[in-house]
Amino acid sequence: MGERGRRVAAAGMLSALIALAGCTRVATTSAAGGLHPWTQPGNLRLASTEEPDSLNKLFANSDASDQVANLISAPVFRYDDAGNYVPEMALTVPTLQNGGISRDGKTIVLHLRHGMQWQDGAPLDARDLRFTWQAVMNPRNNTRLRSGWDDITAIDLPNDDTAVVRLREPYAAILGIFALGGAGYPPLPAHLLANLPDLNHAPFNAQPLSSGPYVLTRWNHGAALEFDANPRYWRGKPAIAHITYRIIPNADTLFNALITHEVDIDVDSITETQIARLGTLTGYATQKRLVANYRHITFNTAKPALSDGRVRLAIAEAVDWERLNATVFHGYNERAMSDIMPTSWAAPHIAAYPYDLAGAKRLLDAAGWIPGAGGIRRRNGIPLAIDISTTPSKPANVQAEVVMQQELRAAGIDLRVRNYPTSLLFAQDGPLYSGHFDLSLTIDTNAPDPDNEGEWSGAFIPPHGANTTFLNDPIITATSHAAARTFDQAARKALYAREEARIHALVPAVFLYWQIAYAAYNSDLKHYRAAQYLSSNWNAWEWSF
Repeated sequence: MGERGRRVAAAGMLSALIALAGCTRVATTSAAGGLHPWTQPGNLRLASTEEPDSLNKLFANSDASDQVANLISAPVFRYDDAGNYVPEMALTVPTLQNGGISRDGKTIVLHLRHGMQWQDGAPLDARDLRFTWQAVMNPRNNTRLRSGWDDITAIDLPNDDTAVVRLREPYAAILGIFALGGAGYPPLPAHLLANLPDLNHAPFNAQPLSSGPYVLTRWNHGAALEFDANPRYWRGKPAIAHITYRIIPNADTLFNALITHEVDIDVDSITETQIARLGTLTGYATQKRLVANYRHITFNTAKPALSDGRVRLAIAEAVDWERLNATVFHGYNERAMSDIMPTSWAAPHIAAYPYDLAGAKRLLDAAGWIPGAGGIRRRNGIPLAIDISTTPSKPANVQAEVVMQQELRAAGIDLRVRNYPTSLLFAQDGPLYSGHFDLSLTIDTNAPDPDNEGEWSGAFIPPHGANTTFLNDPIITATSHAAARTFDQAARKALYAREEARIHALVPAVFLYWQIAYAAYNSDLKHYRAAQYLSSNWNAWEWSF
């Protein structure tokens, strides 16, 4: 995801999916016993350019946190490789058809698996789910996103294996808060945390209690996380006894670790410049798919210079985004027109901003920014100087910043680069969520449902949510809210079309590209299925050598 997953996940209603390309086997060299000499059957070595910012999903904003959560957590539901719900803590997925969702959409009945345990042997049940809702809504907790949880008025427990969720009003995306990603949080251990006044600095955030297939045994910050198979996992102890999750911040260094067989899986860190080199790897299989990760430019509309929509539109028109994709990103990505996955039933028809340098200059003239010394525009003596931020873990993003600098200077805008490590950029008190940035170039990850209220509504501006554009537009707020409150797909599609047209007109962001992603993994590894949504670690309990 890319770098973070802020979208509220919900019912997997997709009209079309991009099928995973068949597993492509490259040249291999097998040792005696049929395995490569570098394969370690009891140990799997993952690697990523990013490190989690927190292991408590209530406070985590990074993609790395989502990846780890799929190893150590048993949510109510998981997403499979195509974005469909897989019951985990739940026995079934409630729907209107099976009666799990009431006809008025205000009651959800979750039947939970009996006998599940935390790694310390304590029972994992409906009491933990109700406590998690209470923790999310606790005003003392700096919860990153409460969207969906704040619609719950009560969680009744007829018994320890049943949770009856009462809603203030219908919410079509409600099931997603019980999955992973966005505002989807796995159950928290009530027996360990319920007596704390808040969880902001709880030791659990760095040393979580596992409910999933693996147990965190050690976190060497900046280097690696170590996991052992969980003998108390309800599906049984996984076949692979140990997982090492290495942190290799430089993407080229990580790719070299693949060449030398120091790692078994690159956790979606294959960059555009490395795709052509995949054929040089030996002993790896690859999978290619369109994933729900989109690059975009976000404007901090609360900043004086960027509060004027004409300036934002000028920036959108002054950069040749098509050429940027063809050069810096080697043409591998699909042009994005909105933040809704192009294969989704809700995908709108939005035209891309044209590359129009002359038009951009006219917009800046009209906004009062007049060419000055050195070609940089000024208004009331103040130069039009704007910072842009991304993470060095994505080298192509850094290269794109350089191209943007050059093209925006031609329009009279001084673009200054100010980059941050992933864990800092997306931290709750970091530049994005505190509003201490001008432009950001980041990758967001979507869940299958198109619900995006938590990202665009004025009700979810930080610290109350993930609307880091700080745009408070009543039309977007009302439309995104209405779209999430009906189960009528045709009505939702029309509402999202209206919302996305409004976003396009106000330019709080420029959507650039949907990612064509490549997974590379040890070809001895069985049952690895790279995902289109959120995390390819979704079925880690099935992996084996």
